[in-house]
Amino acid sequence: MPKVILHVDGTVVEQQVKDNANLVVLAGIRQFPQLKYGCGMGRCTKCTCRVISGGESIAPPNWKEIKMLGDKVEEGYRLTCQLTIEKDIEISQENISIQPPKKQSATIR
Repeated sequence: MPKVILHVDGTVVEQQVKDNANLVVLAGIRQFPQLKYGCGMGRCTKCTCRVISGGESIAPPNWKEIKMLGDKVEEGYRLTCQLTIEKDIEISQENISIQPPKKQSATIR
């Protein structure tokens, strides 16, 4: 079982999770309650984290992460709702303030 190390609100949480776990799902059912999250669908960016180590064991960013995080993906930022944890990983939700991109409205002429 993989170990997740989460840095959040000045504390470090270490927890074993089942193989192929999604941390936001676990947070939603109160099995990983320290994780910050919102919609769980890759639209709100409330679950944004920065991968400290273990990033090589997760899938590359998907289109939702690229759309919502932009250039921050290149700096190691990810949406935890889009991650499947298969191996040990260390992530941080400290000092992250990423806002979802503003929706563009259509102009009627």
